Amino acid sequence: MADAEPQPGGAGQPDAGGQPDAGGLPGAAGQPGGAGLPGGVAAAWGVRERPHKGPRPALSLSRIVAAAVLVADAEGLDAVSMGRVGAELGTAPMSLYRHVSSKEELLTLMVDTAWGEAPEPPASGEGWRAGLSRWAWALRAGARRHPWVIRIPLNSLPIMPNEVAWFENALACLADTELTEARKASVIMLLAGYVRNLATTEADIAAAIRASGLAPMEWMAAYPRMLAELTDPRRFPALAKFLAAGVFEIEDGPDDEFIFGLDRILDGVEVLVRR
Repeated sequence: MADAEPQPGGAGQPDAGGQPDAGGLPGAAGQPGGAGLPGGVAAAWGVRERPHKGPRPALSLSRIVAAAVLVADAEGLDAVSMGRVGAELGTAPMSLYRHVSSKEELLTLMVDTAWGEAPEPPASGEGWRAGLSRWAWALRAGARRHPWVIRIPLNSLPIMPNEVAWFENALACLADTELTEARKASVIMLLAGYVRNLATTEADIAAAIRASGLAPMEWMAAYPRMLAELTDPRRFPALAKFLAAGVFEIEDGPDDEFIFGLDRILDGVEVLVRR
């Protein structure tokens, strides 16, 4: 989703906190803000009307979302609650409901903030493969900055401001191919799913290593030893060959698996593009 440069102060544009400034929203923050839009979507795009005239309140949607992100980064997603975010802001939890209708809406806004702005649009002469690779690496970086973001289930197709910008960016990378629009969407879904799935797997493994109290290589080395004790080479000959190769005795680089998978996906897309 390629990013149109936002102009500060315009309707629906981010304020200094990175989220569109929706300070002063209607009393029922979860109600659609126009054209049947869900409340969170309308708020994120800055199209939810203010309930009354007068000065903007000190508390704004962007401040609330930024505080929630800080709590999730420091204490984990489970720590995020309206009460905890209110405490972070030094205000009563009920004051948050003027800007955000529920924790679920807040999580949706947090996700869009966590992914952040989309990469730069494709440069002149940049091929689709280089563009998509850059896009995937940027998405991976977002998941590493805020690991909790992959724990929040998807609840829609790209509709939030940053999500749409990322979608536009990926489509722009594929613009010079002869893929149909439907196939472009399929490629983007495949790539985004790969990044998300690998980030989830890596986070799960990292959590298991921390819980074990072992160093990463010690934890890895314990796995083939247990397998060797539990399995009969005559029943699992392919596995026995795998264990004998000492795969888990070699420390991979932190991005080796990501690079391998990304290259294989792009190889497959290249076949499709050429066809």
